[in-house]
Amino acid sequence: MTTALATIPMVGYLVLDDQPHLVAQACTACGALYFDRRNACAKCGAVGFEARPLQATGFLRSFTIVYRAAKGVPAPYISAIVELDGGGIIKANLVGIDPDPDLISLGGRVRLTTFVAGTDDDGTDAIAFGFTPEEGNTPR
Repeated sequence: MTTALATIPMVGYLVLDDQPHLVAQACTACGALYFDRRNACAKCGAVGFEARPLQATGFLRSFTIVYRAAKGVPAPYISAIVELDGGGIIKANLVGIDPDPDLISLGGRVRLTTFVAGTDDDGTDAIAFGFTPEEGNTPR
């Protein structure tokens, strides 16, 4: 078994520390949030941005169960839209729950989680994120 020498996030907006979280670029004029680099705000046109740490909790706004995926991607899986507490909306997979619509609660509370997506030949783990239902969620 190979022990990881290092870890790297799969995306630049995932911060790996004691409390993993996402960081958005917030427009300094209107507060719109973006996960990718921007030259100007799509909402107001301003060009100033600052990094804003986001909450690791939120609620499930929407989801779909994906039954067909690219070769090598296990399916079915749950693709979800999560609205984060304090602002921000992100698409991510819902993990830690069977892809059964009767088990998934729209509006249910979810929490950010991380997992190893792969390891390279040097033993570096690539860390991805998803969301998992919080305890106490009940199916709709």
